[in-house]
Amino acid sequence: MELRGELLKSIWYAFTALDVEKSGKVSKSQLKVLSHNLCTVLHIPHDPVALEEHFRDDDDGPVSSQGYMPYLNKYILDKVVEGVFVKENFDELCWTLTAKKNYKHDKNGNCTISDRDAFRLWCLFNFLSEDKYPLMMVPDEVEYLLKKICTEMSVEWNAGELDEFFAQETFQNGITVWVFLEWVNSGRFTRGIERETLTMAVEEVYQEIIEDVLKQGYLWKKGQLRRNWTERWFILKPNILSYYVSEDRKERKGIIPLDRNCCVEVLSERDGKRCMFCVKTPSRTFEMCASDTKQRQEWTTAIQTAIRLQAEGKKSLHKDLKQKRRDQRELREKRRAAKEEELQRLKQLQEEKERKLQELELLKEAQRQAETLLKEENQRRKQQHEEMQRALEIQLRQAEQARASMQAEMELKEAEADRQKKRIQELEAMQKSLEEALFAEVTARQEEESKRYAQTNLLTEEEEKMKELMQLKEEQEELIIKTEREKQELKQEMESKTRILEEAQKQLEEVRVNRQRADQDVVAAQRKLHQASSHVKHWNVQMSRLMHPIAPGEKRPIAGSSSTSSFRGSGGHRLEV
Repeated sequence: MELRGELLKSIWYAFTALDVEKSGKVSKSQLKVLSHNLCTVLHIPHDPVALEEHFRDDDDGPVSSQGYMPYLNKYILDKVVEGVFVKENFDELCWTLTAKKNYKHDKNGNCTISDRDAFRLWCLFNFLSEDKYPLMMVPDEVEYLLKKICTEMSVEWNAGELDEFFAQETFQNGITVWVFLEWVNSGRFTRGIERETLTMAVEEVYQEIIEDVLKQGYLWKKGQLRRNWTERWFILKPNILSYYVSEDRKERKGIIPLDRNCCVEVLSERDGKRCMFCVKTPSRTFEMCASDTKQRQEWTTAIQTAIRLQAEGKKSLHKDLKQKRRDQRELREKRRAAKEEELQRLKQLQEEKERKLQELELLKEAQRQAETLLKEENQRRKQQHEEMQRALEIQLRQAEQARASMQAEMELKEAEADRQKKRIQELEAMQKSLEEALFAEVTARQEEESKRYAQTNLLTEEEEKMKELMQLKEEQEELIIKTEREKQELKQEMESKTRILEEAQKQLEEVRVNRQRADQDVVAAQRKLHQASSHVKHWNVQMSRLMHPIAPGEKRPIAGSSSTSSFRGSGGHRLEV
């Protein structure tokens, strides 16, 4: 998965470089060429049939990155085998495609670094960038990379200009590779440094981070058979220690595979060699000698690091370091977020405390005001109670007087009620009689309405019957007309068929006559054929007699004894007739 992620980063640059209109889509023809080139550098068999099938012409229009990913995963990345191809060649292909479009020198058109250095910095950027698209490198990783380059150049790192650069609001979350290369090309980082020195430093950092070279340099190695000491150029990687004739690495003399079962030990001085150490593997012990104690310490530490990586099941030191730095950044980010959250919470608590103090002051003030209002209310209620009591006494006296007057008035009302009751009884009797008369009238009207409704229904039914009768009459007339028409057509058809039958009988008689005539002609022809056959046989016999030579003393054949004779011609061949 790590290799797939690294390949996808480079392919992403190639895909976006082909997206000229910046629409997120690339034409199918360009993707076909890109796929073919990727298969070539990755040493994967190219399958043009699958490519054509995936990018059928019935689906018009360009393809987005999401549309290209299924083909890329299935037919290319799933078939990649680590170690079969050269990763640098693959990166060069993607760099060539993207650099033409995106890589620019500084504003004046000058170039501080070479194109080869730009390519290596691009590879280093991809390795150290975050695993999110578009690819960005956070400020910590930029500082880490530039510090590594300064260390290789033996130059003191000055973070002032970089901090000033990242202080801009646009680049606080990270920068793209093109912004990074533009900043390096601006000369602020390489001021006063020779171009060759920078190239060598970039190459060293590239070999260390990208090619996983933990350390390289000259060491003296003791041979196994001859036991002589030879100076070799050694390159240490996490899983192997290779040694070459010289630092150009054209002729490799051997390898020392490293695993968790290996170890490195410092040896005492012997054979006139100082600063010796050995690497012990399960199959052999390799003795080596460094130029000085510092170099020996660096080599032994680097080899121990490689063995530790193998024991921990890790393939790359810098991938492990990158993950650790990322974890540290995430931890710092979490701590910073937690700290900010804590400060925010403390601020909220302080604000809550101040708000509660203000509310407490307001409550105290409200309590004082309430006590004052309560006293005033009690005083006002006391006055109201006294006034109400006096008013009630006056009303009580008035009520006693009103009760006496009302009692007299009630007596008058009762007498009036008796008279009204009698009047109501008379009116109720009258209302009952009126209701009975009204009910009789309503009943009579309902009977009249029902009779009228029945009469209307009878009239409606009569009209419908008349309509049906008229419709049946019209249908009968139409049926009679249709029957007459059909009789006429049937009669005409019978007459035509009769005529056709008569004509057919006449033609049949003619055919019979012609057949009899043809039979007579056939009999005559057979008779003539028989006569012609007899004549042919007769002439064949005559011909045979004439063509048979008479030998001396030979008797002549009797004429007509055979219809077939044989003779020999002048050439000696026997002829039969």
